[in-house]
Amino acid sequence: INGARYRDMIKQFFVPKLQDMDMDDMWFQQDGATCHTARETIQLLHESFPSRVISRFGDQIWPPRSCDLTPLDFFLWGFLKSKVYT
Repeated sequence: INGARYRDMIKQFFVPKLQDMDMDDMWFQQDGATCHTARETIQLLHESFPSRVISRFGDQIWPPRSCDLTPLDFFLWGFLKSKVYT
């Protein structure tokens, strides 16, 4: 997959499917693959998910070679822990 095809997928499939939901509460996370980090791709993601992009060149930096930073590790477990122990 190249950057243009990846952006088309985001614009034509992914974002339209999410527009029925409250996108203000959604974060977008991806790895550092070349098609994911192309300048045009990052610009599209910043427009679709302002200040909520977890990626190389995103708002939240993706640590290189991080095998343990999944959406669950990034958000869910800390959130659940705060609810249980509060």
